[in-house]
Amino acid sequence: MEERVYLLPKEGEFYKANMSCHTTVSDGKLTPEQIKKAYQSRGYQIAAYTDLGKYCAHGELHAPDFLALAGFSVDMGKKGFRINFYDTNPDEMKEEKENCCESLFQGSDCMERMNQLGFLASLSLPYQSMGNYEDYKELEGLSAMEIYNYSNDVRELCGYHPQVYDEMLRCKKKLFCLASDGNRNEYPFEHPLNDSFGGFTKIKAKELTYEAVMEALKKGDFYSSMGPEIHSLYIEGNELVIKTGPVQKIYVKTEGRNCHIKTAQPGEALEEARFSLTGREGYIRIVCGDENGLFAASNAYFLSDLLPGRLTEQV
Repeated sequence: MEERVYLLPKEGEFYKANMSCHTTVSDGKLTPEQIKKAYQSRGYQIAAYTDLGKYCAHGELHAPDFLALAGFSVDMGKKGFRINFYDTNPDEMKEEKENCCESLFQGSDCMERMNQLGFLASLSLPYQSMGNYEDYKELEGLSAMEIYNYSNDVRELCGYHPQVYDEMLRCKKKLFCLASDGNRNEYPFEHPLNDSFGGFTKIKAKELTYEAVMEALKKGDFYSSMGPEIHSLYIEGNELVIKTGPVQKIYVKTEGRNCHIKTAQPGEALEEARFSLTGREGYIRIVCGDENGLFAASNAYFLSDLLPGRLTEQV
C-alpha cells in the first residue's frame, strides 16, 4: 500500500471557530460574554475577538469547552486594508501588546514588529478595501487571508474572495485561507440581516487548548466553510482522496486553468472523490459546493513542497 500524505492531519479533533468578531469593546453590539454564549449555543468551541483597534485577551472567557482567541483588527496602508491579528501567546510581552494598536502602526515595518510580538496576521475584506492585485501582492508578513467574510456578504454582497486568494497564490504568497463572520450584530439573531453564524473555520488540533489551536493555525491544519464539511484530505501514490459531508460538487483548483471536478447526479450527493495528480498542478486547493450554493475551501498545498520530485517521477 502506498504511503499516505495527509493534508489535513489524521489525528486530532475538529473544532469550530469564528475567526473574527467585534464586540462592545469597539464597534459591535454584543459584549464578549454574550458572543461566547451565542456561539457556544450554535456548536462553536472557539471565537477570535478581533475588535477594531482594541487589543483584548479575554482570558476570563476560557472554559474546558471554549477558547477566546486574543487579537484585534486594524485598517492600514494607503488602501486601508483590514488586517486581523491573532495573538499566539497572550501571556508573553503583555506590556508591549497593551498599546500595540496605538504605537505599532506608524511605520512600514509594522507587520514585521507584530510578527515579532507573536501575532499571526490575516488579510480581511480585500474587496471592501477597493484594492486590487497590484496593491495586495506587495503585502508581507501575512500567514493567511479571509476567503469568506459573512458580514461583508450580508451587508455588501462582497464576502467571498476566491479570486483574490488565487491571485495571491500565483504570485507565490503561500497563504492559508480562513472563513469568519466578522460580526457586529447590529440586528438581532432572528433578523435576515444578522451577521452571525455564516462563515466558520474548522481547526483540527490535538486538543482544545490555546497552544494546540495556535499550533494548528500556524501549520495550516484547518479548512474554511460556509456550511459544507471536509472530513479528510490525503494523497496516496499519485491519487488525491477527498472525503466530505454530503455535497453536490467537489473541485480541485490548480495554479493554472485546469480544474478537476466531480459532480453528483440529480437527487444524489457526493461524500468522496478521487483524482489522479500529474505533478504539474503547481498548487491544489479543494472546494466543495452543496445544494444551497454554499462552499467549503481547503488551504492551498504546493506540490513542490509537499511531494518534492515524487509526482514528477510518476508522470
